[in-house]
Amino acid sequence: MFSLNEKTTSANNVPQQKLQALIIGRLVVIFLLLVTSWIWYSGSFQLTLDDFPAGPFLVFVVSVGLTAVYFLLSRLSRSVEWQVRAQFLIDALLITWLVWKTGDLTSPYITLYIVLIGVSSAFLRPRPTFLMALICVAFFLTMAILTGLAVLEPSGTTQTTPRVIQITSFHTIAFLVVGLLASKLSERLSSGEQLKEATKTLANLQALHERIIESIRSGLITTDLDGNIYTFNVAATEITGYKADTMQGRSIFSLFGNIKQPIGLSLDSPESDQPPRFETDLVTPDGFAVHIGYNIAPLFSEDNERSGLIITFQDLTEIRSMEESIKRKDRLAAVGRVGAGLAHEIRNPLGAMRGAIQVLESNTPPDSVQADLMKIIMRESDRLNSIITNFLSYAKPKVGSFSEIDAGEAVRETIKLLRHSPEVTEKHVINESVPPNPVFVSADSTQLKQVFWNLARNSINAMPDGGNLSIKLELIPNNRVQFIFEDSGVGMSPEQVERLFEPFSNSTSGGTGLGLSIVYQIIRDHDGVINVRSFEGEGTVITIILPRTAKQSVVADTQGIHDTSEPTPLTDYLNVKRESEISS
Repeated sequence: MFSLNEKTTSANNVPQQKLQALIIGRLVVIFLLLVTSWIWYSGSFQLTLDDFPAGPFLVFVVSVGLTAVYFLLSRLSRSVEWQVRAQFLIDALLITWLVWKTGDLTSPYITLYIVLIGVSSAFLRPRPTFLMALICVAFFLTMAILTGLAVLEPSGTTQTTPRVIQITSFHTIAFLVVGLLASKLSERLSSGEQLKEATKTLANLQALHERIIESIRSGLITTDLDGNIYTFNVAATEITGYKADTMQGRSIFSLFGNIKQPIGLSLDSPESDQPPRFETDLVTPDGFAVHIGYNIAPLFSEDNERSGLIITFQDLTEIRSMEESIKRKDRLAAVGRVGAGLAHEIRNPLGAMRGAIQVLESNTPPDSVQADLMKIIMRESDRLNSIITNFLSYAKPKVGSFSEIDAGEAVRETIKLLRHSPEVTEKHVINESVPPNPVFVSADSTQLKQVFWNLARNSINAMPDGGNLSIKLELIPNNRVQFIFEDSGVGMSPEQVERLFEPFSNSTSGGTGLGLSIVYQIIRDHDGVINVRSFEGEGTVITIILPRTAKQSVVADTQGIHDTSEPTPLTDYLNVKRESEISS
């Protein structure tokens, strides 16, 4: 898991590394100083022990011992700052001792004070750096005064008082000037380090911010004041089907439609109240309608000024589908309760009426008006009996007999029957696309053919003046098959599509509306999915997706009533989704 502390450890190691570099670098510099002093005292590169500088050598030996102590302290204590200050203080004492031993005011090693002040700027803050310069001045002046008063034995030539004042003043001014410059350099270095740390922290915060946004399972979109999108998280891509790189810079209204009124209501609502919730439909790139619920909140800048909008939304399509499925099941349960008794009460007098009419018809002249009326009564009684039969099929469906069948053969048989149907004219063009190899699915052959027949007849009836009907079967991933029925008929409005599978809904083909309700039920019992896309005047596309291995489920009990005493599995609610395109 990402954490802001992931890079903190390496950042904390930087002072330790700088401390070690200071320890090793000091030892290297003193060694080089020892070698150059030896060459300087010898006057040539032919070095002899007689010219070996005792003072720098003693400083080198002490530094080797101090190096071991410094490394030990760096391991024992993680507090770097006090160690650096202590080391620079000891360095100033060693330089003062070296200067005293090598000629005091005339020593060539006085320059080491300046080197020490300059190096301290890389390790200390501005004030401690200038304080280091003051300490060097104090040590140097103290050494000069003590040697001048003969408290310490001078090692150089005796200087006159004006000369001593001149030398000490010159070096004091030089130390202070270098200290001021070094403190400024330290300030620049410190600002650079702070800027680097701030940049790292900002980068970590930005990464954390991005991960939080991408981890939210609700769609999240941020826009500017003009509604142009500049944040589009992963969940928003999953819900809408649009990718973030294609949506950035586009207007929010191109995705959500005209939502100016919801924006106004959200921005005008008091901050203490729960933000209002709205619902709308949007169309995915594949043409499916997704029902979403969304909230709108203002986006504020660092100056607490309103700089844009934050829109969070969730996909409510499945929830609404479950709600509709539950309502449909409740209606079906109510229909089932009265279905058997109502059908019995209607069919008994209908049978008596039909028998009486047949008796009267035998004693009536064939060309009389009474005979024509009796034919109308017989035809309408047959129609009423057909409605009752379909009603019983819907209220009390038969238990499916599942077996492995060739879905392609079922489609071909349906098309063959359809071509010989009196409803199909020369103006109707039927195209089929079925794989040459068998496509086996576990299904009820009779029920599956009933589905194909109902959908095909509906498509033909939706094209009274002729048109094209395309029936396609194809294999799709996840071991599923897909059936597509596409016609160029009159199409349907979104409201008609919404109620398409409800019993006794308004049918575009002029039927009772029970045929598609039975289709819906059969597809659900086969653990399938049915999608409907339709535009008025442009035709309809119905897509059925079935698993190649279906579960055999008991559809109804012996009384023709769906058992509502036990909870219905959630998968039953999600089996069939109805989608419609919504024209803008």
